[in-house]
Amino acid sequence: MKKFYNVYFLCGFITIGGGLFGFDISSMSGVLGTAAYNNYFKVGSGQYKQGGITAAMPFGSLAGSLVSSFLADRYSRVTAIQLSTILWVIGSIFMAAANGIALLVVGRVVAGICIGIASAMVPVYQAEVAPKEIRGRVISLQQWAITWGILIHNIDGGPENPTQGTAAFRIPWGVQIVPAVILFIGLFFFPKSPRWLASKDRWEECLEVLANLHGNGDKHHPKVLAEYHEIQEALQLESAQSTTSYQELAKPRIAKRVFLGMSLQMWSQLSGIELYYIVYIMQSTGTGSPLLTASIQYILNTALTLPAILFLDKVGRRPAILGGFFMQAVFLYIEGGLQAAYGEPNDFSDPNLQAITWVIKKSAPGAGKGIIALSYLFVCSFATTIGPTSWTYPAEIYPAKVRAKAVSLATAANWTWNCLLALFVPPLLWSINWKMYMIFAAFNTAACIHMFFTAPETKNFTLEEMDDVFDRGVPAWRKLEKGSRLDELQQEIAHGKHAITETATAVEVEKTV
Repeated sequence: MKKFYNVYFLCGFITIGGGLFGFDISSMSGVLGTAAYNNYFKVGSGQYKQGGITAAMPFGSLAGSLVSSFLADRYSRVTAIQLSTILWVIGSIFMAAANGIALLVVGRVVAGICIGIASAMVPVYQAEVAPKEIRGRVISLQQWAITWGILIHNIDGGPENPTQGTAAFRIPWGVQIVPAVILFIGLFFFPKSPRWLASKDRWEECLEVLANLHGNGDKHHPKVLAEYHEIQEALQLESAQSTTSYQELAKPRIAKRVFLGMSLQMWSQLSGIELYYIVYIMQSTGTGSPLLTASIQYILNTALTLPAILFLDKVGRRPAILGGFFMQAVFLYIEGGLQAAYGEPNDFSDPNLQAITWVIKKSAPGAGKGIIALSYLFVCSFATTIGPTSWTYPAEIYPAKVRAKAVSLATAANWTWNCLLALFVPPLLWSINWKMYMIFAAFNTAACIHMFFTAPETKNFTLEEMDDVFDRGVPAWRKLEKGSRLDELQQEIAHGKHAITETATAVEVEKTV
């Protein structure tokens, strides 16, 4: 069967898996304010009930992320993602056909398992097929796909139509099936990850895939041979160790990286970028249509992710992480201050504002506009920094032996906090109002300090060189002066300083004296 080998196409197309997560956010947040959803499911002011419905998806995603490494290590990254699309189709059918909250929750859990698998393994596949020069760019496509998925709009009359039919939520939930089917079919034409092939001792296939990915099909291209040799050396070193991959995860040198990846994913969720309930926040400002202002925020989220895709490999991961958390903290502190100074308890006289307890005073319309503007600035800062980097960084910092398992744990941290936030943000909004902004601002502050001391720069290093980056014994804020080994090895091979020996099952690259 014909395979595609263009790295940008492979890494772009496979992010449909990430787009499914975005579809969930938009389809849920988009229907929360509609008459159809509220009339049919009768959630009313039961904030824990709505929180439970919303949290069902990240709960399933948590389970999916934990099993993803088993599927990916045993059956390949591609097959694991392909299996996840089947679960998405089943879950979407349950959601679209839901005759009550119970079936809706079941559908969201099943679809969530798909999201957990895909969100963990899509970045791993991207990292393992992309050259180091564009690795950050192509993994960032995952976040961009998520933001595109969020751009689903409401249909069937909008939230102001009291007779709105159930098509307002059934059609968006049913349409979600289409991209999953496209991804399932398309993955038949994807090559297996060369690093996964190498881990299964399928060295000839590994070399062939590397040649097609990075050498226009030339197995003797210096870059192809250099990368092949790097993978070979790394796996030989890991094989010489008697520990299992699970035991390796517990070793201090790897455990600190596992904790770092999990922490970054945790902080990305605790940053305050919880878009499920953005319509409630927009309602509290009393400015314009809540769904319109929320939609603008989604558009900005999509548009401003593009600069990160273009510049992450030039600017680097560390400046993006630190700058993102710092800016987000500033915007949230100011936003919370405006809410405290110009807000008041809701008197529930407006039938359209029954889900919130704190509103901006009608005498201070400027404050409402300022809060919306700050929300937009917050989303722009997240989109250009933490959003894409939180997927890129964990996918590239682990050795091959533990990569799938460690990334699955990092992604599980993301979904654990996503689940908790989906469950508890409604009652938080209901009970502490503006103070919630200050809590999330404090989280961003803590994240900035934590990442400053623990997250070294990883741009321009291969996956096999991450041990050099993390085991150098110097503080994270100091730049690693030595360049990439791969570039040096590529030059040596190009100048004939290595002997190339081909066997029946592999190729040996030996340095000549």
